Amino acid sequence: MDKLRRLVYSIVLILIITAFFSPAKRIHAQDQNLTVDNNRHSADSTGLIIPSDDGPYVLLQSDTSAMVIDMCNGALERRIFYDKDTIYFRGFCADSGIEYMIPLMQPAVDQQVFDSVSRIFAVSDIHGDLTSLIAILRNSGVLDKNTHWSWGTGHLVIVGDIFDRGDKVTDCLWLIYRLAQEAQRAGGRVHYILGNHEPRILGGDYRDVNEKYLSGTVPATGLEYKELYGPKTALGQWLRTRHAAMKINGMLFVHGGIGPRVIEQGISLAQINEEIRAGIDGGQVSPAVDSLRQFLLGKHGPLWYRGYIEAREGSYSRASAADIDRVLQFYDATAIVVGHTEVPQISGLYEDRVITIDVPVEELGGLQALLWDNGVFYRVIADGDAEPIE
Repeated sequence: MDKLRRLVYSIVLILIITAFFSPAKRIHAQDQNLTVDNNRHSADSTGLIIPSDDGPYVLLQSDTSAMVIDMCNGALERRIFYDKDTIYFRGFCADSGIEYMIPLMQPAVDQQVFDSVSRIFAVSDIHGDLTSLIAILRNSGVLDKNTHWSWGTGHLVIVGDIFDRGDKVTDCLWLIYRLAQEAQRAGGRVHYILGNHEPRILGGDYRDVNEKYLSGTVPATGLEYKELYGPKTALGQWLRTRHAAMKINGMLFVHGGIGPRVIEQGISLAQINEEIRAGIDGGQVSPAVDSLRQFLLGKHGPLWYRGYIEAREGSYSRASAADIDRVLQFYDATAIVVGHTEVPQISGLYEDRVITIDVPVEELGGLQALLWDNGVFYRVIADGDAEPIE
């Protein structure tokens, strides 16, 4: 009997020790000095429980480990994964059918100019609307029915503003992240260009963030919203390698536009990208550099400029045909594709030298996209039908 009792005690002790030291129970992201709160639910100002699914958020702890936190029906779950270079895991909640592949190394900045691309598909200003994004990509053949890349060597361009307003921002980011991996394996590419809302979030400006995140994810994790995309998170590092402007097949892709004052200062494509990336997290360098970054991140910079579509009283008049010519000549480009400023439908301006692609999704019943194929611009509607832009 004593032997049996000692055996039971030993088994119980082993189970307690195992549970206590299990990596999945650790709740500290020590390398970031971030601590994940153990709250199980979140509440708004009325005290009502706000159930939400959100995540995953990958907090990089070292070169060989990462903590993954997720919200499932308002409950916080966290697990730690170890690997020498890349972690793999399936989603913890409704995304359990998705496998995530997260390299633990710092991502590299990709090239900013591409030539000889077979075809280009561009959308902008998604603002957390996962349903509309998936619908147009599937209906146009960019994705298959299982939401995997099926566009071969083509390039998909997201012309800024995944963040804010909608309640599926995280899901949209992971979809783009995964598609970028799948596209590159197939010989294609996915480019996510920064809009004005990306630096706003990374800089702590939450005026347009959906309440799901501010009253759900944030209090449940105990992290500030921008910390979920901080420099030591997988999505945060990836976002900090994105370009603000790119040139593909001689066409400029930029969220807002490039106005006359950018050309007057002779700011190159490389400078635009380097200084905007560097300016995301602030910090002072020198008066000249600080001034350039503030300019590029401001109303005359490529993330905020609206002059191709409208004037701004006290700031700038609407761009002239000569202004467009100077931009194209300076960057040796043939056309400029922009989002940011809403237009009734995807349209060509200035004799199709500017293509505007930010559209009212609710009014149109779905997203529109720009297709470039064999030198021709097409407007693609939500059901996948395409017509030449005239």
